[in-house]
This record gives sequence, C-alpha cells and structure tokens, in this order.
Amino acid sequence: MLSPKRVRYRKVQRGNMPGNATRCNTVVFGEYALVALERIWLTNRQIEAARVAMNRHIKRGGKLWIRVFPDKPYTKKPADTRMGKGKGAPEYWVAVVKPGTVMFELGGIDKELASQAMKLAGAKLPIKTKFVVRSDFELGG
Repeated sequence: MLSPKRVRYRKVQRGNMPGNATRCNTVVFGEYALVALERIWLTNRQIEAARVAMNRHIKRGGKLWIRVFPDKPYTKKPADTRMGKGKGAPEYWVAVVKPGTVMFELGGIDKELASQAMKLAGAKLPIKTKFVVRSDFELGG
C-alpha cells in the first residue's frame, strides 16, 4: 500500500479544500485518464483497490500511472476514550483530491478497454468520476 517513507511532521492539521484542482488537472503521461468530480480524502486502501481493479482488467497490457499519493496522516483516537489528552495516533494515510484532479492515467491500450477499466476503478472509489481522453481534454481546454 502507498505511504510515505518519512515525513517532516507525524501529525498534521486537517486543513480545508476550497475550489477546484489547480495542479494535477491535465492528462500528462497516458492517453486516457480518470478525473475526480468531487472533493475527498482518498485513503491508501481505496487507491490500491482501484489500481488492482484496473490492472486486472487490462491484464497488464498497457501502462498505468497513479497521479495521487497519500501523504497526509489521518489520526484517530481509540474507541471508548474520553475527550482531551491530545491528538490521536496516525491511523492511515490520505491523499487530498479536489474536483478536476487526474487520479489515474492509462496508455498503450485501446479506448474501449481503457474506458471499461476506468469504470471498474471508479466503482471502487467513493466519489463521482469521469473518463477523459487526452485529445478531447486538450481541445476542451
């Protein structure tokens, strides 16, 4: 599963996610992409589930790029714990995803197979997603 090798701070503040994605919002590596339409914290397990679903469908035929990385620790206090006594321990890692973020890219396969693979991956994610083709993306701007 994806997680950083080391981080500067063990615990971080939640922050907020206003607006749309201003970076990672274009298709760079492959010909096809899966774009987020909602904002969310994607967990490392969700990213891995989508990756496995895509790889199984394309039967390792093309090349897959994962454009999101879970680098934010999600902390949680244990069950049956009273309020106070500081912030909880890190439980898992999340990636901050805004609307318009390119999450996965595929290349080296035909459009129909890529579309089906991205649809399967989108079903594994808890947000609405959109399948885009690089040529359409560049024309639409």
